[in-house]
Amino acid sequence: MQEGSDPRDGELRLRSIIALGANLPLRHRTPVETLERAVEALGEAGLRVVARSRWYATPAWPEGAGPNFVNGAVAVEGVGGAALLTILHGIEADLGRARKAGRWDARVCDLDLLCTGAMVRPDARTWRRVAEAPPEAARPGLVLPHPLMHTRAFALVPMADVAADWRHPVLERTVAEMLAALPRDDVTAVRPLAG
Repeated sequence: MQEGSDPRDGELRLRSIIALGANLPLRHRTPVETLERAVEALGEAGLRVVARSRWYATPAWPEGAGPNFVNGAVAVEGVGGAALLTILHGIEADLGRARKAGRWDARVCDLDLLCTGAMVRPDARTWRRVAEAPPEAARPGLVLPHPLMHTRAFALVPMADVAADWRHPVLERTVAEMLAALPRDDVTAVRPLAG
């Protein structure tokens, strides 16, 4: 899951996992349709989508923060880290996301970079400090792996579909081990959508 060569161009390409979420319609699109468009846009941006999860229905957090979310995950190859984050923010903006919304507000499209291979940014010590801070605390720019992913069933359940063998480079636990550490009710609340 770390890095691989793309046989088309022989270049080293990074593998990253992206969490996708939406709980508001966009124009005449449902959240699933918006997220499908986001996956298409990843390819149009030069990334190769190598795996996709199912779509999941997930309760909004915190409770009562809005309509339920649709969540999923994709594994992509191409640029990673800060360059990938710039692409994700551009896709969100193209799909109508306004970043002025609060951290827990409803949204038309949310693309979170969960990890790029075994990359740790800015460093393991900072990662631990950010991960142990309250969820609403400010973050110092790009932090990889995502500092809250190990606490979020809505990220880990879809991630298990696309990168079950990925091992967190700081926590040294697999996706399955991180899921097993979460409250059972949190995990079972993330339900596959029909179809």
